[in-house]
Amino acid sequence: MNIRKFGAIDIGSNAIRLLITNIISKKGEETQFKKSALVRVPIRLGADTFINGKISDINKERMIDAMNAFKLLMKVHKVEKYRACATSAMREASNGKEIVNEILEKTAVKIDLINGKIEAEIIFSTDLTDLIDDNQSYLYVDVGGGSTECSVFSNGEIINSKSFKLGTVRLLNKSTDNKEKWKSMEKWIKKNTEDLKRLSLIGSGGNINKIYKMSGKMPGKALSLIYLNAQYKFLKQMTYEERVSELGLNPDRADVIIPATKIYLNAMKWSDSNKIYVPKIGLSDGIIKTLYQNL
Repeated sequence: MNIRKFGAIDIGSNAIRLLITNIISKKGEETQFKKSALVRVPIRLGADTFINGKISDINKERMIDAMNAFKLLMKVHKVEKYRACATSAMREASNGKEIVNEILEKTAVKIDLINGKIEAEIIFSTDLTDLIDDNQSYLYVDVGGGSTECSVFSNGEIINSKSFKLGTVRLLNKSTDNKEKWKSMEKWIKKNTEDLKRLSLIGSGGNINKIYKMSGKMPGKALSLIYLNAQYKFLKQMTYEERVSELGLNPDRADVIIPATKIYLNAMKWSDSNKIYVPKIGLSDGIIKTLYQNL
């Protein structure tokens, strides 16, 4: 038996994550990917970029500290290979590339600024294909802090994909052009799913994972549109403080969970879907898989 450790750093618009995974290979058996450690740091870069167009000096320093901490953690865990990817907040920040260079200089951590298409491709390298029934159609929706990635699957193949600048942190800022972005997403989903029957959603992201965990459902079971709509109304009628104190949500989750749920609900309604599957996969998992596949 051979055990290797790989790391993935996901620099999102709402938080930064480090995932460390054990890759276990045994002759004659399928390779296993077991999560060893997950560290989440609530550095909300999107609050900088989507309001001021750049990352603040305070958050830049926090990022440098986080990368130094992650590097030490990976050293302690004896991680042999890792990749760091940054999404919309860093990509759209006017000083994003400058910060990437400074982080490389001060921490030796190289960060790749990836676009929505590459982000979707990395996520697809996870076990997502194993969850898809070739006889059914699916709309995959990954909701992040700065963007939402949508992909349509039918007959076991990707039909179309698109990235929308609708994310939880961006929506909290109540940008004036959000209405047009909603219309664009609605039009795309309706156009790409109108001829597909028995379509279900596949939801990805920290917020839908949290809602699924709160539901108490067994892994692999879908959430219904009725349940998600009821949960949305329940969360919305609570104050931010109640969502933190009574539901035990992290402070940086208690506000973004509302716009996230709204995105999933709208996607279900526009695609005429009445259930959503929530496999626990994301960008970090995809990074680990691609590192292994590219050995």
